[in-house]
Amino acid sequence: MPEVNLCIGMDYDNNDFIYIKATGSRAVFICGKRGSGKSYTMGVIIEELFKQEKGKSMIVIVDPMGIYHTMSLPNETQSDIIRSSGLIATGFPIRLIVPGDPIARFGDSAVVNRLMENGVEVIPLQINPADISPEAWCELFDISINEVMGITLWRAVNCLQEEDRPFFIKDILEMIDGDDRAKDTSKEALENRLHIASKWGIFGEKPSSLTEVFSMDHLNILDLSVIHAGAKGLRSMVLDVVAQRFFSERTKERRREEFGLTTKLPRVWLAIDEAHQFIPKGRTTLCKETLIRWVKEGRQPGLSLIVATQQPAAIDPELLSQCDMIISHKITAWDDIYALERLNSTYMESDLKSYIRNLNRKGEALLVDDETESVKTVRIRPRLSLHGGAEIQEKTMRKSLF
Repeated sequence: MPEVNLCIGMDYDNNDFIYIKATGSRAVFICGKRGSGKSYTMGVIIEELFKQEKGKSMIVIVDPMGIYHTMSLPNETQSDIIRSSGLIATGFPIRLIVPGDPIARFGDSAVVNRLMENGVEVIPLQINPADISPEAWCELFDISINEVMGITLWRAVNCLQEEDRPFFIKDILEMIDGDDRAKDTSKEALENRLHIASKWGIFGEKPSSLTEVFSMDHLNILDLSVIHAGAKGLRSMVLDVVAQRFFSERTKERRREEFGLTTKLPRVWLAIDEAHQFIPKGRTTLCKETLIRWVKEGRQPGLSLIVATQQPAAIDPELLSQCDMIISHKITAWDDIYALERLNSTYMESDLKSYIRNLNRKGEALLVDDETESVKTVRIRPRLSLHGGAEIQEKTMRKSLF
């Protein structure tokens, strides 16, 4: 495998270019308080990945804020800085993947048309009910699997999954209706919930194929901002289905690679912004177990993870402990600093708290890399594509895009 090195900026001490190795699987943790540049930095890494890995790796950005579609446009707002850095502003081919019907999700066909005018491919993602485990169905409705309703729902979904085929909500309803062991009150309550689920606009009769929806020639952005954050854990459910499919497919493809056979799905880079929504400390989500497994067992099947958050203390420590690279912008909350303190490495001359305290300049970050056992202060290079995360740019985007 050819070596992949990503240039993310320059060393503040000696102005040398800073590269991070991306040849094998990596687990990267990016953090910083609001407005410090964590989303900007994640965009820089994604740009570098795409420039070197286009057609060789699948790159997926999980976007709960709806800001990464702007990467289709060149960064004209920082054109002077980009030119002085010897770079060229450019947009990237973007595939915006929307759970359900895009027009219904955005509430306006004009928004979809404008996105397409800006070079964004808008692709619907359909989830099949068979993709969701019996336990996850119960969690979606906040029903315990030890309660009567939970037992009835679990039994219905489990029986359908044993047939190893796609099925639909009406099939679950029929299975529940034919369950002689279930009470009528439980059946009616589950029927109401399942009818509501059918109106979520996420489930389809034909499950979307990974290779049809996601593309190695595009930056794939899974737009979860179109789903309300508190709506029955739907964001986590969609991410769980996608992550599990990638994990399963890459495990199969890895076996083919061992025998020199061609593969449809090479390495996968999954980047998650606002990761504390999906891998929180102290509570479960539908995708948490899958993502922790991804970072623990992903090296062999070629799965890499990038997570970004403004609240390190809100991320599950089990995931943090598996990260082999930390990129930290300015942090001031003591809880967040202490969360990073637990990641101190033996090769560090000082503790992380001391390094972070010295971060004062805009665009500055601390880079701790276990791969090279190094600690550096880096000035992140300017973005080539338009960053959609800044407040001023957000106002501009409302006028120019929508």
